[in-house]
Amino acid sequence: MSALSHKIDFAIIFSVKNANPNGDPLNGNRPRTDYDGFGEITDVCLKRKMRDRLQTAGHAIFVQSDEKKTDGMVSLKARAESDEYGLGKNAFKPSKDNTKDEIAKKVCAKWLDVRAFGQVFAFGKEGDAAGVSIAIRGPVTIQSAFSHEPVSITSTQITKSVNSEGDGTKKGSDTMGMKHRVDSAVYVVYGAMTPQLADKTGFSDADADNIKAILPKLFEGDASSARPEGSMAVSKVIWWQHNSKAGQYSSAKVHGSLAVNADGSFELKRLDGLDPEEIDGF
Repeated sequence: MSALSHKIDFAIIFSVKNANPNGDPLNGNRPRTDYDGFGEITDVCLKRKMRDRLQTAGHAIFVQSDEKKTDGMVSLKARAESDEYGLGKNAFKPSKDNTKDEIAKKVCAKWLDVRAFGQVFAFGKEGDAAGVSIAIRGPVTIQSAFSHEPVSITSTQITKSVNSEGDGTKKGSDTMGMKHRVDSAVYVVYGAMTPQLADKTGFSDADADNIKAILPKLFEGDASSARPEGSMAVSKVIWWQHNSKAGQYSSAKVHGSLAVNADGSFELKRLDGLDPEEIDGF
């Protein structure tokens, strides 16, 4: 399968209503904000959602979350060395016929998220692959998402009706808690796909189309008590496909051609020879 033939830029506009889109564990799990009060969702959080949607769509994913893993592997190391994926323990043992480049090609061929986002395969001091570290740079990058305006955060104290432990004669220390939510906000995130790196991982036009297909439903199947079903929704995906591997414009200029308003509407500054595709959210 040939590698990605065109540079691609994309943007996702989405809304958050009465939800905690990305809690900060260092701040009592309050929704993340920057120093100016704008809401933030990290790139790691967004890639987790992309992986989950790709996995639901039937694609092989290496970094599976514990809640959604489908192969029963207890760790990434176990998955990497599993016979189930046709690799085995000796697959990561470098040799004359099994160089680090060859190992990288094998894992990229097996897992879509590895050839898309990259991965570091680092092994400890024991076993056949002792001390091996293989770093793979992926062609798909995504930034952190930020809200259009500073967000209003509501914090609510909650109380459990039962004790988790004890004899039941008095309330335990864990019966009281806090929940936080963003009342209403519009966020935007930008990303890109680089053919030069796709040549090394084997990321193809078909892989790009698979990612394109899941972006409009990025938050489907992601419901929790912090993010009730329907509280986060993609309103629009903007997809710029350049006419060459190098691209007609820099990603900075392409991303700068999009202006998002507080209500989620947007304006696009047209760039000569680069017509964006506008895709509605699900």
